Amino acid sequence: MRKDFISWYSGILLILFFPLRAFAAGILLDNYQRGLSLKWEKKSFKGKTLYEVTQEDNLWCIKATSHSSASGLYYKINYDTKNYPILNWRWKVDHILLKGDALKKEGDDYAARIYVLFPSLVFWRTRAINYIWPNKLPRGKAVPNPFTANAIMIAVESGSTHTGKWIEERRNVFEDFRRYFGKNLPRVRAIAIMTDTDNTREEAVA
Repeated sequence: MRKDFISWYSGILLILFFPLRAFAAGILLDNYQRGLSLKWEKKSFKGKTLYEVTQEDNLWCIKATSHSSASGLYYKINYDTKNYPILNWRWKVDHILLKGDALKKEGDDYAARIYVLFPSLVFWRTRAINYIWPNKLPRGKAVPNPFTANAIMIAVESGSTHTGKWIEERRNVFEDFRRYFGKNLPRVRAIAIMTDTDNTREEAVA
């Protein structure tokens, strides 16, 4: 099934992710110490991935468990990446999806992924950057989403070398957008996280 935050979010204009920081100044979207912030909203595409706040290795985080499901959490926010270009997060996945394939529609599942959404009032101008942990797409490789060229998929991690470990990531969203879309940068309007296994019908925990 197509998991399209782009078309869905434009119309209204596994896994552990934590802590998710949207700005170089260190503004924290959520520290999870009081549970999941009410600013996180749910979007289901097929079934429900279970998202729950937990503590592991003395770290507060979101744990995602997916069984042939695809649903995500999104956080509405409005900022200019010229002023705040850096997105930081930590994640850990128990294992990769054996049947996943970033180049095929039927393989469009990931143990962990983060969307940065740039909606437009004109649907076909909407763009998204999708930071993924695929099974075999090489680390650093970027490919168009198999469903839409408006979303670029960037393999921040890859394969099973680092599964079971907390990995800290840092991406320059401003530079990534310029590199892959080559246009004037619109404002970020939402950040979403998702663990999905509906196409491969596997299980994931992250």
